[in-house]
Amino acid sequence: MLKFTPILLAVVYALVMYRFSVWRTTRELNEKSAELADAQLRPVFARLATALDLPKVKVHLYDIEPVNGLAAPDGRVFITRGFYQKFRQGEITAEEMASVIAHELGHVALGHSRRRMIDFSGQNAIRTALAMVLGRFLPGIGTYIANAVGSLLAARLSRQDEYEADAYASALMVKAGFGTAPQKSLFVKLNTLTGAGGAKRPAWFTSHPKSEDRIKAIEANEAKWGV
Repeated sequence: MLKFTPILLAVVYALVMYRFSVWRTTRELNEKSAELADAQLRPVFARLATALDLPKVKVHLYDIEPVNGLAAPDGRVFITRGFYQKFRQGEITAEEMASVIAHELGHVALGHSRRRMIDFSGQNAIRTALAMVLGRFLPGIGTYIANAVGSLLAARLSRQDEYEADAYASALMVKAGFGTAPQKSLFVKLNTLTGAGGAKRPAWFTSHPKSEDRIKAIEANEAKWGV
């Protein structure tokens, strides 16, 4: 029984972390966000809603500085104040902003948002269990190995989700009459917008694929779909 204790503890830890993460994320978003009301963006969001046969696509403005979009486990989609400011300054077009929302809607529709929260908890459980087991045989470095394995797993799952959400966004943008050009042009700008053009980590450690790889994947889908 004792040899299974690390695994049982890790499972309990994962369940507790999942509940806590959902609660903390929801509270943070509720406190720092409000529905985005912008006359220039309203028509492009309405086109996405029409393409999805929805009365409205509601977008929330998350009041933080980093340039990002996100989808919450409860199905809400957000853009950050930093991202919105780039639009207001003319660095991003309304159509490019629509592609961001289409991407986040993809995460919601494909179940990524909720699954990521579960995966996050599961990865922490894996780290905990591995650290306990490896620590017995490799004192001092077992924890580092466990963290590296957890990071590799997290990055791989996240990159897969991004490609899937990109494909969903491409299909939605085409159906809404925008085409994929805004999606691709935004990716060209992305490193500059997010300040991610500095030191590069190996691709298998990054949570998002490289912009050029995402563009290639979109173009491969275009060729396959005949658009």
